[in-house]
Formats: sequence, C-alpha cells, structure tokens
Amino acid sequence: MESPRFLSGQLLLAMPGIGDPRFEKAVIAMCVHDEEGALGIGLGRVIPRLGFHALLKQLDIEPGSAPDVAIHQGGPVEPQRGFILHTPDWGGHESVQVGDQWVLSATLDILKAIAEGKGPSRWVAALGYAGWGPGQLDQEMARHGWFVTPAGDELLYGCDTAARWTAAFRSAGVDPRLLTAESGTA
Repeated sequence: MESPRFLSGQLLLAMPGIGDPRFEKAVIAMCVHDEEGALGIGLGRVIPRLGFHALLKQLDIEPGSAPDVAIHQGGPVEPQRGFILHTPDWGGHESVQVGDQWVLSATLDILKAIAEGKGPSRWVAALGYAGWGPGQLDQEMARHGWFVTPAGDELLYGCDTAARWTAAFRSAGVDPRLLTAESGTA
C-alpha cells in the first residue's frame, strides 16, 4: 500500500460539490496528518456575532489590548474548544509547532498573552476543529473532495475570511470559477 501523503503545514481546500454542507468552500489549516489521523483548523467561515472580546470575557480574561476580531468556525468536532493558530514568535507549554510556518495553541496562557499585548505577532482564533480517523482523509482525497496548497502568512493572517477560499486557489494558479462538481469520462 502506498504511504499516506502527510499534509501538516498546508491548506486543505474543499472542492465544489464535496457533499457535506459543513465543508462547502472550506479552508483548513492542516496541523496534524499522520498514520493515526488528521486534525486541521477551519479558516473559511466565522461564527456570527461572536468576537474575541466576548470570548475572553466568557473566560474571565480582561480583553486589554487584544483586537476584537471574529472567531472562526474551526470545524465540527468539539465546537466549544478554542484554538489559536499563530506565528512561531510565541510558544506556550503545550503549543504544537506545525512545520516552520505556524504554531497551534489551545491553552489559556496564549489568550492571556494576547490580551496583555505579549502574544504572537499574528494569529487567528477558532472554536472547534476538523478531524479525521486513520486513513479517512486519504480516502476522501482519493475521491477528489479536497485540494492541497501551500499556506503562506498572507493567506493565514492577512486575507479576508470571505475571500480566503478563492485566494488560496488563485495562489496555487487555479481559477476557482472554472471548477465544477461534475465529472466526465474520456
């Protein structure tokens, strides 16, 4: 059997017609992908009417100098669990380095650091994650449900959420207007 394609540190983009409305135009920053499964943080949608200040206040953290940015829908698994995807210039005791490009943190210490103005220079916040069991993502990719592209800082931190899916395809040289959910035969 061919070894799995490990995608940690890349973006996973949902193809049109993926068949699951939760993943329509999904942009997922892949943090773990190995023989035990996969985990990624969705960056293609935000949670309506929930800002970072409200999230901090729910956790009894004074927002301080933190910007009141939108919170992303990280995925359907554990939607009450928070994650910060950020630049490697900050690391906590349980932060996970994803390649040399970004870090994933999910503890209160990063939220406090951001509120105090001592956190990472660039970051995005999300609730929930996308998860796959062993081999599950590889099977989905074989059915052409996903497209993989490198993730640059601009796509992760500087791109408007509503434009991220299109921008990520364009960064890979693909015009998403030409994609279709239909397949044919030759």
